[in-house]
Amino acid sequence: MAHTPWGEVPVGDAHVHFFSPDFYLGLARQKGLETAQALKPLLDFEIPTDSLSLAAAWVSAMDAAGVSRACLIASAPGDEASVSVAVAQYPGRFYGYFMVDPQQPDLAARIEAAARNPHLHAICLFPAMHRVPITDSRLIPLLELASEHRLTVFVHCGALSVGIRKRLALPSPFDMRLSNPLDVHPVANRFPRVRFVVPHFGAGMFREALMLADLCPNVWLDTSSTNRWMAYEGLDLRTVFRRAIETIGRERLLFGTDSSYFPRGWHAAVFDAQATALYELGLEEPEAAQILGGNLTRLHAPRVEAISAFWRAAGGD
Repeated sequence: MAHTPWGEVPVGDAHVHFFSPDFYLGLARQKGLETAQALKPLLDFEIPTDSLSLAAAWVSAMDAAGVSRACLIASAPGDEASVSVAVAQYPGRFYGYFMVDPQQPDLAARIEAAARNPHLHAICLFPAMHRVPITDSRLIPLLELASEHRLTVFVHCGALSVGIRKRLALPSPFDMRLSNPLDVHPVANRFPRVRFVVPHFGAGMFREALMLADLCPNVWLDTSSTNRWMAYEGLDLRTVFRRAIETIGRERLLFGTDSSYFPRGWHAAVFDAQATALYELGLEEPEAAQILGGNLTRLHAPRVEAISAFWRAAGGD
């Protein structure tokens, strides 16, 4: 239970990046370095040596903050094994998210394997990063599998800036023309059983994100990050929450922080700012608890049940 203006409230974080050893190794190789640990002089981050110790560090940070559960995002394509290991070790504390690049030649096999992995709950797509629109035909088999196996589909829209790449002076050849939340509209309509999550309130495309979520009842918005994009639209956090609640209700808003690295750990300042905004809007404790954690459990309930049904049919526990 986390301390809030209402008292102790259960909290689930819908957006935590799992910067695994393989994630750091990939960055190191882009810098021409041979090991992940060689990044230490260039970053003020702790570089983990294995996924289990990193998972334990996140559990410790969550315990200290009173966070019940978090979505761990494998933050490089092909790194689903790292987050799967973490979720397997702490199944009651994490949901597993994994990033895919639609241009990967083994995309279909990876998604089929993930769909049957009880420790993975959501696919993450970054159209601007990988320069593949959400409407690309290559994604149809992926979305069909997501629909069948009740995998959530996380789609990053709006402004995209990867802080660690900036720190390492690595190029970010993203295509922002592919970041409009409205691009998700025909896809969400075609796959009504899939639950789509658009993070950061649309990250600078708040109006478009609200339109999308208003028109598509299977689209959810997460509240994560410091939301500095609000400067683009002259908004403040209370206004953003108020307009979102007025337009789509509380039921599809997912609290998140966008926490990512150690030693900072869980980004408590983001939580404090969001909890304060909700309190100042006059929400009662049950209403705030819904956004701060209850909705996250509901989001993944179909996937959890699908996994249980699969293992029952397979003769598992």
